[in-house]
Amino acid sequence: MLQSMTGFGRAEQAVGNKTFLVEIKSLNGKQFEISLKMPSILRPYEFEIRNILSEHLLRGTIDCSITLKQNGATRPVVINTELAKAYYQSLSELATHLHLDTGSILSSLLKLPEVVVPSTEVLDDNDWEGFRQVLLHAVNHIKAHRNDEGAVLEKDLTRRIENIREQQKKVIDLEPTRQQKIREGLTKLLEDNVGKDNFDRNRLEQEMIYYIEKIDISEEQVRLKNHCDYFLSLLGENGQAKGKKLSFILQEIGREINTTGAKAYDATIQKCVVLMKDELEKAKEQVLNVL
Repeated sequence: MLQSMTGFGRAEQAVGNKTFLVEIKSLNGKQFEISLKMPSILRPYEFEIRNILSEHLLRGTIDCSITLKQNGATRPVVINTELAKAYYQSLSELATHLHLDTGSILSSLLKLPEVVVPSTEVLDDNDWEGFRQVLLHAVNHIKAHRNDEGAVLEKDLTRRIENIREQQKKVIDLEPTRQQKIREGLTKLLEDNVGKDNFDRNRLEQEMIYYIEKIDISEEQVRLKNHCDYFLSLLGENGQAKGKKLSFILQEIGREINTTGAKAYDATIQKCVVLMKDELEKAKEQVLNVL
């Protein structure tokens, strides 16, 4: 079963006297890249948070936002009372000396350096374990979303490969007719330009065998079938990260399709090749979203 790199997870839960909201958004990406926004109270645990996200989400462009909702007993900031008093005394004396209104001193006071500072409160071990469960709940939510998206991707990729196999069957059916057309075309060309009795038919037959061997596409069709079979079998295997491997297989499928088109020299087969390439490009676009 496939997992998509696209998903969204959300979890909100009270931990002690704090309430944490975790929101995780994931988009496709070649590696694991994360943008992490969190309150200062979690800074000591940033490494652990990143490890949890990396271990469970594996790959993609991750945007994780952690919000702390303050309850009555918690303080997001601390006011330096002693420093504020010192500032106030100086400001009051200055306002009196300049005959200014002292009614707006408080608003000015709060803007002065180090009067209002972030809280230095930290999580204890129990609160950290509680938050960890909130984070894991959000991770499980996004993984479930990824599974749902992956099921849609798997269905679409299966259809693309089956369409390629259908066109390949037509190519295989056309192969004997193609060789006969080539043989008849070269014979007619010699007869029209040289005359029926003015060329060695045995030599023509030898050259014909050599030429047909050069444009033979049977090996390409065997490899193309094997690649398609492997792709479909990999879709059904257990495991999470398959996107890169599936992408490599599609590259091999494309190589065999291109070689078939280069050797075809047949308008009907070329049409089949064009249709296979169209399905292949759509599959490549979808695989970019596979974990």
